[in-house]
Amino acid sequence: MLEKIQSLRADIDELNLRLLQLLSERGEVAKRIGALQTASGASQYDPVREQAMLDALVAANEGPFDDATVKSLFKQVFQASMQVGQAQQKQSYLTSRSAKASDTVVDVRGTLIGSKHSPVLVAGPCAIESAEQVDAVARHLADRGVKLFRGGAFKPRTDPYSFQGLGEAGLVLGREAADRYDLAFVSEIMSTTDLPLFEEYVDVLQIGARNMQNFNLLKAVGRSRKPVLLKRGLAATIEEWLMAAEYLLHEGNPNVILCERGIRTYERYTRNTLDVSAVALAKLESHLPVLVDVTHSGGRRDLLVQLTKAGLAVGADGIMVEVHPNPAVALSDQKQQIDFPAFDAYLADTGYHTKLSEKRVELYGF
Repeated sequence: MLEKIQSLRADIDELNLRLLQLLSERGEVAKRIGALQTASGASQYDPVREQAMLDALVAANEGPFDDATVKSLFKQVFQASMQVGQAQQKQSYLTSRSAKASDTVVDVRGTLIGSKHSPVLVAGPCAIESAEQVDAVARHLADRGVKLFRGGAFKPRTDPYSFQGLGEAGLVLGREAADRYDLAFVSEIMSTTDLPLFEEYVDVLQIGARNMQNFNLLKAVGRSRKPVLLKRGLAATIEEWLMAAEYLLHEGNPNVILCERGIRTYERYTRNTLDVSAVALAKLESHLPVLVDVTHSGGRRDLLVQLTKAGLAVGADGIMVEVHPNPAVALSDQKQQIDFPAFDAYLADTGYHTKLSEKRVELYGF
């Protein structure tokens, strides 16, 4: 009896190996089909085809497994085969670690962003409002050692009757202030038709959350060689965010910086919810540097320090914060911008002038 059991077990072992070989062969064929579907722009999942295969298998089933078991087993095979094809497709993305294992470092007028370089600070007003305002902010930031100056000249606003920015005049004011104090100028572009203006006046082209999936804009900016700051959409998945960056890289622009600016949730205590896991995942999945916009993430001045520490602790390569001489009279986002004394306190509380170690243990104590 024991010998018979051992013999049957040997038969099972041989069948297992044969099944493995057949599954491997099937996986290779499925991978080739997936590559052809990807090249043609077709989806790798075809529910009609899957149902037809299941129906054929059930019709041919002679037992001992019942039809439900056969369906369950082969659905697992189908899913595994599709995952093989998707993994192969993922490896081809220019944003992925498989395409480029080393960290991308973006050089913005001598300021290096990414990899083991010290986290950067991007600061400035939500909107450029006047020559006096932009000069005061730029001078204050430069005096504190900040090198990257942000300011909006074209403003995407929910309310069509609210301040929309100064347009080209705002870009001119921002450029003049940046040059006066040796700062790099970061500003948001909203339309492909404005690209020549931005290439003339701006050092970093920012694509805002509302335009993250404006594909014509992504393609046009991707053909520029200016560094690009790509904000995550307010309801975008991490995959959608990275695919937006893929458009930029695909068009030939390697100087892409991701920016997590908070996502919209059911929470009412904050303007948005800072997704710190997205920062960590973007660093794992992609080689691109990642910033955190702490102003828009919470929309609260009393959270700026905590959100900054959280972002840096999970690996962010820099922080973006909004600063205004007098937020109470600002033409946009009055409640979330900070004035000069608050900014100085923010720098002290976040240890801006203290170089962080590579593992950033100073931020969380272990």
